[in-house]
Amino acid sequence: MIPSNFDYQRAQSVDDALTKLAASGGTGKVIAGGHSLVPMMKLRLHEPTTLIDIARIGELSGIREQDGLIEIGANTVHHDVATSSLLRNNCPIIAETAGMIGDPQVRNRGTLGGSLAHADPAADYPAALLALDAQIQLQGPSGTREVAATDFFQGLFTVDLADNEIITAVRFTPVQVAAYAKLYQRASRFAIVGVAAALVINQGSMLRKPTIRSSRIGLTGAASHALRLTSVEEAVAGQAATAEAMAQAAQGAGAKIDDINADLHASEAYRRAMIQVFTTRALQGALARLPA
Repeated sequence: MIPSNFDYQRAQSVDDALTKLAASGGTGKVIAGGHSLVPMMKLRLHEPTTLIDIARIGELSGIREQDGLIEIGANTVHHDVATSSLLRNNCPIIAETAGMIGDPQVRNRGTLGGSLAHADPAADYPAALLALDAQIQLQGPSGTREVAATDFFQGLFTVDLADNEIITAVRFTPVQVAAYAKLYQRASRFAIVGVAAALVINQGSMLRKPTIRSSRIGLTGAASHALRLTSVEEAVAGQAATAEAMAQAAQGAGAKIDDINADLHASEAYRRAMIQVFTTRALQGALARLPA
């Protein structure tokens, strides 16, 4: 289909984008890579009167480390996240996740901020950001605010982002012992089930093996929105840092989730079964990153 008519405006700065967004009277949309918004416009599921292009706002791109935190600008494309040496060396789960998104064309145009704002229930980043306990930076007419990933993803295509706000960056403490595993739909590579796991380890001694102090486990693809697998997090705590213990802790991982998706790609029963499988793989993948 063909989108409805709209005006196109290019923003020169975040403040300029916010001004243009306010001037649209609530009928404007921000666009960067366009991989989320344009398909919905073509189906006329979104019919903005104004598109505000923020793709060339330099301050919204880049990956940097400061005061022990890593910050990724909202306009950073998936390819740059996947290939960042800073991320690969300090927080490989986020680079790993970005590298599993779509195909090279999508990874070279799609942006982190666009993916988060769209909040497709099968998107990859949400699971990883939940596992990293990330903070999402927003800017609007009243200034800036910070929302925890746990609070940001609220429902089907629904996030804690007002119509007059823009995502500017994501910040998190880097975690080495973390991994992402997903069962993907072969054509789109969207997650049918995707699980990200980050572990905090109690180091062992000559007489005692390492144990899991705590964990954060994010799930995507299986429900109406990304969420934490808190029951598995509780089961993992205090367990030996072994592949066998992780498989045991993942037993019944999807049993307490009410709104499991069902579609032509996978039934509710199959997704529920795969939650356990890919939770096990994510936990074991995280353990594989323990220092030798």
